[in-house]
Amino acid sequence: MNGTRQQRRRGDTRQRIQDVALALFAEQGYEKTSLREIAESLDVTKAALYYHFKTKEEILVSIFQDLSRPLEDLIAWGRDQPHSLETKQEIIRGYSAALAGAAPLFRFMQENQATVRDLRIGNMFKSRMFDLRDILIDPEADMVDQVRCLTALFTLHAGMFVLRDLEGDPEEQRAAVLEVATDLVTQAHRGTAGA
Repeated sequence: MNGTRQQRRRGDTRQRIQDVALALFAEQGYEKTSLREIAESLDVTKAALYYHFKTKEEILVSIFQDLSRPLEDLIAWGRDQPHSLETKQEIIRGYSAALAGAAPLFRFMQENQATVRDLRIGNMFKSRMFDLRDILIDPEADMVDQVRCLTALFTLHAGMFVLRDLEGDPEEQRAAVLEVATDLVTQAHRGTAGA
């Protein structure tokens, strides 16, 4: 029992570190945020922070791994499915939900693309995008339909960032972006089915 309580506390501390670090990265930028500042914001020693994470990149990678679990599950599921319209639509719905569930991280990544590209997290994210691409695109599809499928993914990304500055209900905006992305995949699938 005591060990379980201790693990929970360690997990809570880890989560607090991730939350504070992500907030500081978003506010000040990744490069301008130091481990010392993260520790000070948490009101812990640098040694206590090192117990959980040795570098800022370790913190960022852990955030990505924790928040992208639904995306990993979606990709694993999609690989085992046929290249059907239903599969593609479910992938788009699932990716929309994954983006919404990890919005602060994906906003940070969007706003810090140059930094993220040079970190391990950049390669991890690119790999996930290639996995989604391979599930969505039919190899026999013509180029226009392949571009439609890729554009569906980018539509979800763009909607997350561009629409947040517009007036309106965020859930309605997300639903509208999802509808457009789903329409693109549906159009692409019809083009392939008609070939």
